[in-house]
Amino acid sequence: MPDHKTALITGASRGIGLACADRFARAGYNLVLTCCRSFEELKIQAKNLQDKYHISCLALQADMGCEEDVLRLFTQITDLDVLVNNAGIAHIGLLSDMTSDEWHKVMSTNLDSCFYTCRAAIPLMLHKHSGRIINVSSVWGTQGASMEVAYSASKGGMNTFTKALARELAPSNIQVNAVACGVIDTAMNACLSEEDMAALKEEIPADRLGRPEEVADLILQIAQAPEYMTGQIITIDGGWY
Repeated sequence: MPDHKTALITGASRGIGLACADRFARAGYNLVLTCCRSFEELKIQAKNLQDKYHISCLALQADMGCEEDVLRLFTQITDLDVLVNNAGIAHIGLLSDMTSDEWHKVMSTNLDSCFYTCRAAIPLMLHKHSGRIINVSSVWGTQGASMEVAYSASKGGMNTFTKALARELAPSNIQVNAVACGVIDTAMNACLSEEDMAALKEEIPADRLGRPEEVADLILQIAQAPEYMTGQIITIDGGWY
């Protein structure tokens, strides 16, 4: 439908990205969804969303940390109102054991991807003199986590990227914000042992993990928030930090 706004959500085949796709579709947004590996699954999800909410939903396979893939992706996007940078990976282990390839993979997927997508999205938003960019970050971007140095560094970079780009784009009525997630019940955290998960829950005042749908609700609220709200890192962590 021509009056519908369009949202691009990266890493949308599962977890927070898939929850975002559902929330935005329910709100009447047309969608462009990406994933790197689970493309057949994403196509099924896109078809379901399109049928359920009667919106346009395009599923595309792309490695968001690859400049060529992102450039190719944007050749198929001519109109954009909201960009949700959700694609990301974790790496748990001692920094001294981490290879250079592993470091660069975390940085390219989590941080370079924001540069590539924002650089491509900004002209589309400038043309409309409006737009929303929402980056999915982590509490480790401000606190830092032992055994997750690369991940923490990538999310810390995302936070300052968000603040700096918000200042740059505010005169053009494009808002840039980030959501700093605590421990969310997604596949990314499935690698934790039952003991580690139980210890984490004990640290969280809410006494549970966050749900992807709760993060998605917050992201949709930010996409529809007053234009004066920009450059913010908004934490959702059950009172943890």
